[in-house]
Amino acid sequence: MKNMILIADSGSTKAEWGILSGNDTEIIKTQGISPYFLSTAQIKVLLQQELLPGITEPENISKIYYYGTGCTAPGTIGIVFNALSVLFPAATIHITYDLVASAHALCGQSKGIACILGTGSNSCYYNGDIVEKNKPGLGYILGDEGGGAWLGKLLIAEYLYGNLEKEIEQEFQVRFGTNKDSMLERVYSSSLPNRFLASFSLFFAEHRGHPHLEKLLKAGLDAFFTKHIMSYAESKTVPVHFTGSISWAYRDILMELCESYGFQVGKIAKEPMKDLLDYYRKRYEA
Repeated sequence: MKNMILIADSGSTKAEWGILSGNDTEIIKTQGISPYFLSTAQIKVLLQQELLPGITEPENISKIYYYGTGCTAPGTIGIVFNALSVLFPAATIHITYDLVASAHALCGQSKGIACILGTGSNSCYYNGDIVEKNKPGLGYILGDEGGGAWLGKLLIAEYLYGNLEKEIEQEFQVRFGTNKDSMLERVYSSSLPNRFLASFSLFFAEHRGHPHLEKLLKAGLDAFFTKHIMSYAESKTVPVHFTGSISWAYRDILMELCESYGFQVGKIAKEPMKDLLDYYRKRYEA
């Protein structure tokens, strides 16, 4: 069938690709794409290996709506665009940053605060039509409060400073099988340090209820509230929505924090693709 629409929601670690063909939909998952860390050639190879085999008639893709981490400047947008344009030469390609995908999926055509808590973090005030306000995403070194990389940094620091209880420290060593030197090398020298840091955030999920780790986890998520959500005056009057793997894994804490700050909890979604497909189906039916 012609006039198929391809919708992409890509973080640094993983990406979802939704195909809309009439009333039929399909979702394909691939590795994430960050133009900060991957070149056009690397993105092209990744998509050839992981995306194209799942699309029956790629030549019938007429429109691509790509929402991706890092796609906020002409340079990074160009890296992704050049890869997509080679693989889908007949398609009209629209590229913007992943936060807009979250706003469309979570808020639809209503006002709200849209938050991403995945490998990294971001937020915005969406006025029902466009992203009107956005706290800048500063990346895993300067920002990403509450995201997986941020939580991973908190945990690694506690481990390296010797602040973890002996039993937890031993479990940490068994779980990750690493030492100080190799850990610091991975953080400062690996090609995808944000993914490496975020991998440690799983340790919190495996030890829910442990007093020290629970306190550390709540502090890490609270940093997102104080640095991001609290900066929007509208947060007191519109729903606050969340998406991303960290949002879903620790949604109980997010709801507690929303209550303590007096925020109205909106949607908490693990992944926005199903809602994005609905958004575009309604858009093209209108």
